[in-house]
Amino acid sequence: MKNYIEKIQNNQNLTFDESKSAFEVLMEGKAEENEIFDFLTSLSKKGETSDEIAGGVYVLRNKSKRVNVDNCIDTCGTGGDGMNTLNISTASAILLASLNVNVAKHGNKAVSSKCGSGDVLEALNININLEPNNVEDQIKKNNFGFMFAPNYHSAMKFVGPTRKKIGKRTIFNMIGPLSNPALVDRQVVGVFDKKLLKIFANALLNLKLKFAWIVNSEDGLDEISPYAKTNIVQLKHGKISEIVIDPNDLNVNADNFKNLIGQDSKFNSEKIIEIFKGKDNDFSKAVCLNAAAGLIVSGKYEDYEIAYNITRDFIKSGSAHDHLTKIQNG
Repeated sequence: MKNYIEKIQNNQNLTFDESKSAFEVLMEGKAEENEIFDFLTSLSKKGETSDEIAGGVYVLRNKSKRVNVDNCIDTCGTGGDGMNTLNISTASAILLASLNVNVAKHGNKAVSSKCGSGDVLEALNININLEPNNVEDQIKKNNFGFMFAPNYHSAMKFVGPTRKKIGKRTIFNMIGPLSNPALVDRQVVGVFDKKLLKIFANALLNLKLKFAWIVNSEDGLDEISPYAKTNIVQLKHGKISEIVIDPNDLNVNADNFKNLIGQDSKFNSEKIIEIFKGKDNDFSKAVCLNAAAGLIVSGKYEDYEIAYNITRDFIKSGSAHDHLTKIQNG
């Protein structure tokens, strides 16, 4: 570890293989606490690269419990945008499942917000403590299975106390969302900082993902925003390109950012139930914008505007609530 820490402190980037080696040491509990501290804080100070992130993801995925499913998508983002919004990506994941897209959703309880995906799913009476075979069954049955990160990544226990001590974002906040135990090869990833768009795209290219949208909106959301333009870096079959989505071009007509602010898990889950029953509001529009991205990345549609209009018609019909009930019943 010493060599890697010194290299980082000299402002040099680790290669993909060096990053893998360093994370092997961390994830096997072979690093001293002061080494973990220095490694994570020095990386953060230097600025993490796509190779460093990909190396960490490679090791964490390797050591996780494995969920064996095919043709699945994930909508797990980094969080940490500081906006305390309702659970947009979790709601869009359930909406995608109701539109016949297989979703292997990876997530956690609240870290930087009041209510994480694990919290809101529990409040919706969806079991978040499923073993891999149960997740596989749920995806076959209802197109939706949730993997609660702490149950799948036991190797994280070696770095947990030091991360708490650091008390700030580290590379693990970037590695987590990309470490899906189902090894999905299609993903919509929201990031908290525009600077991470290309870094994440290159990390996912390194990890051989087929199709991904990495998104960050100009009003600071790690989601596709109904209020402002969203910058997207697309990774599709080995090629990286840039897209901008403007809600004005889609006649979204959302009018007040306050309408997206969440509270506790009870409040947030009630808001999801409302829109799935057909209530049309800014939250419903935000969920549709993000579910439309999932329809593109899953390969169901190629035209984003068509995908958005399909999600809008579907959610307003109330049919999404029927599917939510199926997921709740297991």
